[in-house]
Amino acid sequence: MRLVCLDVDGVLTDGRIVYGPKGRAQELQSYHVQDGIAIEWLHQHGIAVTWITGRGTRATELRAKELGVSALFTNVKHKRECLELVQRRLSISADETAVMGDDLPDLALLGVCAVFAAPRNAVADVRQRATFVTRASGGAGAVRELVQAILEARGAWSALVARSLR
Repeated sequence: MRLVCLDVDGVLTDGRIVYGPKGRAQELQSYHVQDGIAIEWLHQHGIAVTWITGRGTRATELRAKELGVSALFTNVKHKRECLELVQRRLSISADETAVMGDDLPDLALLGVCAVFAAPRNAVADVRQRATFVTRASGGAGAVRELVQAILEARGAWSALVARSLR
């Protein structure tokens, strides 16, 4: 894999939307720390990371920036077109792309990736079509599971574990 494309709500978060007293201006999201470090590992292994979401919040922008996400696309209505644009810009084929989504809008990405992953709590239609379903739910380490599988397939996981033991 050379590109990992992630949905945000329901994949990187648990999908809940929490508003503060000022409404959407104070929208809160929570992210799993293990997903964050896994995204850093992708960067270390030369794998680009793109987030494509049908929504958009300041919290999403801040987390993407903090993790050095290659590209963030918010308020996207046509996810497939967006991913195809990213693939063209980076000269990365569908065969080199993994995607993780949890709901029906993410199914449009099926034809433009080699691996279509879903968190355990994805809707049934998405889980049934996924090539990889995690044991973890969205926002609870699902991305970490996908990243570990990618790095294991590349033969890079053992070295990562060994480095961590030092």
